[in-house]
Amino acid sequence: MIRRIAPVLALATVALGGCALRSDVRRLEEQLTTMQDDNDRRDSLRAAQLTQILALQQRTSDSLAAVQASLLAFRGETLGQLYDVQKQILQVQELTGQSTRRLNELRGDLDARGQQLGGAAPAAGGAANASAVQMYEASLQQLRRGSPTTARAGFRQFLEQYPTAAEAPDALYFIGESFGTEAPDSAAAYYTKVADQFPASTRAASALYRLGAMAESARDTTAARGYYQRLISKYPTSNEAALARDRLKALGQ
Repeated sequence: MIRRIAPVLALATVALGGCALRSDVRRLEEQLTTMQDDNDRRDSLRAAQLTQILALQQRTSDSLAAVQASLLAFRGETLGQLYDVQKQILQVQELTGQSTRRLNELRGDLDARGQQLGGAAPAAGGAANASAVQMYEASLQQLRRGSPTTARAGFRQFLEQYPTAAEAPDALYFIGESFGTEAPDSAAAYYTKVADQFPASTRAASALYRLGAMAESARDTTAARGYYQRLISKYPTSNEAALARDRLKALGQ
């Protein structure tokens, strides 16, 4: 615009008959040119600044997206670690329960042997209980050694001979464990027996969790939710209930 004004001013000067000197017109043109150059430089500077702002905004947006992705990944990893820790706690609890029971059994054996050494005859019930414990422990050892078929046969024989023994729910549970992933229907049948026939046993909560996990693996989310909800309702303070709550969240409930 300034460059367009300069010729107009020059014509105006001529029309006025020399009211302004030619040198004044030249100076005015130079001033206008300088002003135009200044405006051009400012426009270029503004454009450069705008480009920098847009680039900074894009980098900030990318950084925020990266941070959000990292947070989501960290949250998922943390939940996975928490789930693993809870499973380990459950396993430790199971082993601790077994160890306590084993110590009690050994203490009973020592007492029985002391009575025998003192000349007292062991009671028939005590002898039967010792035989039940030995059969149960032998079957459990077979399972731990990787012989599920032998262990399963031993547990079944134990249940036939001692159906009311304190270890009966454990035997049923471990029969279910012995099937593993090879026969999920058979495993589920024994877990169901534990949950239905021995609701007061510590194995009942574990059996319900196993049933939920098996249903989830089979992509039967409705059944899985049912087992998890039943577990939480009946055994709310158990470690398995904490795991079930996590699985329900993962399933969207």
